[in-house]
Amino acid sequence: MSSSRPAAAGAGLAALLLACSGCATGTAADQGAASAPRPATGTTAPAATAFTPYVSATTAAGTDAAGSPDTYNLAFVVADGDACTPLWGGSAKATDSAVVSRVAALTASGADVRVSFGGAAGTEAALACDSAQELADVYGEVLDAVGATKADFDIEGDALTDTASVTRRNEALHLLQLERDLDVTYTLPVMPDGLEASGTALLDDAVAEDVDVSAVNIMAMNYSSSHDGDMSDYAEQAASATHDQIAGALGLTGAEAWRALHITVMIGVNDVAGETFTLADAASLRSFARRQGAGALSLWAAFRDRACTGEDTSKASDSCSGVAQEDGAFAEALSG
Repeated sequence: MSSSRPAAAGAGLAALLLACSGCATGTAADQGAASAPRPATGTTAPAATAFTPYVSATTAAGTDAAGSPDTYNLAFVVADGDACTPLWGGSAKATDSAVVSRVAALTASGADVRVSFGGAAGTEAALACDSAQELADVYGEVLDAVGATKADFDIEGDALTDTASVTRRNEALHLLQLERDLDVTYTLPVMPDGLEASGTALLDDAVAEDVDVSAVNIMAMNYSSSHDGDMSDYAEQAASATHDQIAGALGLTGAEAWRALHITVMIGVNDVAGETFTLADAASLRSFARRQGAGALSLWAAFRDRACTGEDTSKASDSCSGVAQEDGAFAEALSG
């Protein structure tokens, strides 16, 4: 969940993404979550902003169910090195029984799951597979293994600038959407002034390849060390700018573009100096998202939603937020 910008890419967040083997563990009962309430029939209230945290696909955390998630983002599926073979977290096979059991526990109380492919570490499958059909088969194998109908593609770094893989991925997604009901979202790096050119080019290519993209999820984090101001303000600026970009790219009305906009934050201490997302920032961003009718709020990650104990809180940790908090407090603040 790192930015493609050099200042962030070298700062260490990539090490967090595939470190879920070190995440706090919890029982299966901790993993379920109830869906958020919907507006009453006949009202004019906008649809509720969903809460969709990132969780480890392989390891449970006691904070997974905090905030009663609507959908869990399962992080991450990457290729087995240069081979066109999918692995959960770079290590577990697509059909790994532990992952399948974990997903069953997460969804037991009604929450949905979205498989997240890519991320800042490892090789996104589109860079490893030679053809769109091979790639479609890889994505389909993972989705079928856990019974998922939602897929997110966290595209950053080399995967975002490699135009051949961008087109190959969109061709594969078009093939999959022809054969199954598949909800596709893209997670992309952002600055306070919106998506970078590579991000808008990816969306333009998706449209050209006839991919139905339901939402764009922005990584409201990892801007640069000079962005040491209010993190909720930066997130709101980035969301407003991206809203206009995706309205144009995907041909949406203003309201539709807000529903198609998801916002993900890195809670607590970030790996970029000066960027600390606080509980007050979370409450402010939640109010903004509700006013605008944004589709979803998310956090990296459920297993970090706890205070650190005896750790260096000046640096980002893969197991705690680095700020004073109760377990699950960021999830509660973002979910409202």
